[in-house]
This record gives sequence, structure tokens and C-alpha cells, in this order.
Amino acid sequence: MASIRKPLLCIVTPALADANNGNWQTTRRWARLLAGHYRVVVTRQWPDADLGEKPAALIALHARRSAASIAAWAEADASAPLVVVLTGTDLYRDIQVDASARRSIELAHRLVVLQARGPLALPAHLRARCRVVFQSSPARAALPKPRGFLRALMVGHLRDEKSPETLFEAARLIGPREGVRIDHIGEAIDPALGEAARATAQAGPHYRWLGGLPHAEVLRRLQRAHLLVQASRIEGGAHAVLEAVRVGTPVLASRIDGNVGMLGEAYEGYFPVGDAAALAALLRDCREGMARDDGRLARLAAQCAARAPLFAPEAERQALLDLLNDCLRPVGAGPRTGDRP
Repeated sequence: MASIRKPLLCIVTPALADANNGNWQTTRRWARLLAGHYRVVVTRQWPDADLGEKPAALIALHARRSAASIAAWAEADASAPLVVVLTGTDLYRDIQVDASARRSIELAHRLVVLQARGPLALPAHLRARCRVVFQSSPARAALPKPRGFLRALMVGHLRDEKSPETLFEAARLIGPREGVRIDHIGEAIDPALGEAARATAQAGPHYRWLGGLPHAEVLRRLQRAHLLVQASRIEGGAHAVLEAVRVGTPVLASRIDGNVGMLGEAYEGYFPVGDAAALAALLRDCREGMARDDGRLARLAAQCAARAPLFAPEAERQALLDLLNDCLRPVGAGPRTGDRP
């Protein structure tokens, strides 16, 4: 008996492998997680003449940057399942100020956010269409960490949304002999921030800017670090945060919805956005308590371990399958709560 052909699923993303950013990591992982159930194709835009057939559904990452593809899909067939995945800049900037981003979320049958507080940023009438899908990473064992000093790591391209200046200032507030060493990974999307990183490294040998690195090397450095620093002003659900949690590396994070929605309200590792002095104080506190089972570093590790199952690949795959099963439910098979009118 002939096997049943799997449905075709198209993922539109503004970032492919050459971008080496969070959008591409999400796209690549989703294609892999769904491959057992769908024939997945990834493209920068829709329509794509190379496909040869119409997909059963379209998933579009980024309401603003994929707006043309979203509009073209909806205009061709308003009933065809359309899922729009919202990034941090979508949620916390673009849907407030950009007409194309606002149109994208109105056209979608389903909206996806990547952390638990994401739905709160949407207009009230769209929240029923929204689903939370936590991103995932395989669990990895921690690698040996330095004993004589605290190694902190920041991961993220140097651009305004990531607030690298907060890390620069914190590094300058901490003396080179305080036992805190900071590595910073990311390409200089903003050349001025690259210059600021170089100046910070010249001012103190305990800060190093490593530039962009392959993902495998980033993971190895995460496994060896005592802490990840996540200082963003805007964040939809940072991939570096979940990867740190899944390798047992605690996080110091700015108190924004994108981080709180991943780490939880009660997490003890937050600092106010842009507050370099508060970040420096947390780094010192973690350094001083490194050897204590009741120190801040140990408490943060325990809190992250409790959150780790949220970011398991099996959980993400099931959330995606549930989402698509709901979208592809045949007409007449029952109501789909939150469908657009």
C-alpha cells in the first residue's frame, strides 16, 4: 500500500544561515522538529516559484520584515492557514508604530510568541489567537569551570536592542583584580558599539570582545561559563537564555517581559534595564558566593534547573504540532477558538 504523502509546510524567514542569528536558529530547529510530520521548505519570501505546489500552511517569522509575504498569502486565499511568529521588536516596538506589522497580526489565523508574557503585548482582541511556544535546546552537561575566578559570558550581536553598553559600563565598574572575567560574543552590527567594545577591552583586561563565533563554539563557552549576562532592552525570547538554562549555566538578566516570561517572576537574577551598577553588584555577589551552597550563584542554578524542562525539544515539538493540527483542522470539524473573523 502506498504511503500517505506528508503535507507541505512553508516557513518564511527574513534570516537564513548567513545571518547566524536567533531567527535563523528558530527556523532551522523548527524545520528539523517538524520533518517527521511535514515536508518543510524554508524561504525568504512568498510566493516562491520553486515550490511547485501550494503549501498546506505558511509560518512567517517577523510581522514587519515578512509583511509582504504575509499579505501575499492572505490575499491569495484568506482561508489558508497562516501563522505569524512575533519577535521582540515586533511585540515591543513594531506593532505599535508600523502599519505593515499591524496588518500582519490582523491577517494571521494564529500568532506565536516565544515566552509567557508575550501575549500581554498584543491588542486585547488578538490574544485568543495567540499561542506560547517556548524554544528549545538539547540538554548538555556543564564543562569544567574556572575555580579561581567567575567567568561571565554575554551572547548577542552588538546592536541597540541588546544594550551592550550596560555590559561595557559594568565591566568598567568592576576592577580587573576582583575575580570577575567577562567574555562578549557577537558581531558589531552597529560599528560604534564595536568601537566601544574595543575601548572597554583596552580599559580593562578582564573584559574580552570575541566577535562573532560559530554556534558550536558559543555552546562550548556557555558550558564553561559560570553565568550568562542578558542585558537586552527588547527581547522576544532570547535563544541564548534557554541554551544557558539547558546547559546548567545561570543567567543574570534585565527585568523585561521577554526575560521574565522565560525565567519566571520569582527569579533572583534580574537587574533594572540599563543599570550597570546593579549588574556589577550581582556579578560581585555571585563571585563572592561561588563556593557556598546557599550563595546567589547556587540559588540561581537551582531556579534555572527547575525551568529547564520548559525548553526541552520534545515540549517544543509537541507545541508546534498542536498549533498546526489546530490550524489544519478541516472546516466543519469544530470551532477553532480565536480564528480571525
